[in-house]
Amino acid sequence: MKGLLLSGGKGTRMRPLTYTAAKQLLPVANKPVLFYAIETLLSAGITDIGIVVGETKGEIIKAVGNGSRWGINLTYIEQETPAGLAHAVKVSKHFLQEEPFIMFLGDNIIKEGVKSFVEEFEREKPDALVLLSPTKNPQRFGVAILEGGKITRLVEKPVPPPSNLALVGCYIFNKHIFSACEEIKPSKRGELEITDAIQWLIDRGYQVGYHIIKGWWKDTGMAEDLLEANRLILEEIEEEIEGEVDELTKIMGRVKIGKGSKIKNSVLRGPLIIGENCLIEDSYIGPFTSVGNDVKVKETELEHSIIMDECEIHLRERIEDSILGKGVIVRKVEKRPLSYKFVAGDRSILEVM
Repeated sequence: MKGLLLSGGKGTRMRPLTYTAAKQLLPVANKPVLFYAIETLLSAGITDIGIVVGETKGEIIKAVGNGSRWGINLTYIEQETPAGLAHAVKVSKHFLQEEPFIMFLGDNIIKEGVKSFVEEFEREKPDALVLLSPTKNPQRFGVAILEGGKITRLVEKPVPPPSNLALVGCYIFNKHIFSACEEIKPSKRGELEITDAIQWLIDRGYQVGYHIIKGWWKDTGMAEDLLEANRLILEEIEEEIEGEVDELTKIMGRVKIGKGSKIKNSVLRGPLIIGENCLIEDSYIGPFTSVGNDVKVKETELEHSIIMDECEIHLRERIEDSILGKGVIVRKVEKRPLSYKFVAGDRSILEVM
């Protein structure tokens, strides 16, 4: 079985962060979301992987390389326009050929992985197998309607939703999906929808099964989802301190500190992660915070936030529920509120009044 990772798209819902970075490369617990997707496929025994790329192709290739760090056989597949998931399948046909394949959206994280999903497909051998998860916001996703233990209908982002079973961004298909993708027409939003292709299979009597995941799943397409995924991943980290921590610093809970980092006269309350070559002085860093590499934090409180590489923060106040892109500078100008919330793109300068 081959793997197909989708890493195109413009990430409009994550702007301004995605003006300067591919959404699949935004970090969760200091690791790009796309890396979790690669590791998920690898843990299911899939080593022949194609990555569909679009206008952020250069960034993706620079970050992922040739796949050697994971020991996978990697192929990049260009999708000139983000014309839908079914279109991504069409442009990948030369790579996939007639082998069964698992398609995984590169900005999704599935805690339990996909090994049991793959095993079910190999055991039952349906024409398609879709992954479902109950969700509180089904109108944001494609949803499945079940009758008599079978999928009868799929609807893309319905309002109101007829079901709470969302299509997780992961599917397994055999060669018949190519016929479906050729036959369907663009949706109202001008895309070839994978839900329409699967519905085409259902309507023509092909066997389409489903698998409901038990653990959590996150589509990190919005800022609050990225923060929630960061929280969920950090809940499982183990303590690892490789940097320098002075005697005035207090550490509580599970904390990871990277090589070359220095922590001075601060309080760290885990779970949290601090990358390499950081300087944390006279500050409090609270739970569910990820601090990237080469970050400087002085006289600031941070909690439930993602701070990317090369940021500098000297605020004398509290930052929470925030995402700061690479190289953001946050500095105090004049004392005012006690708490701030930010989503800032790379190289931003925030001067707080």
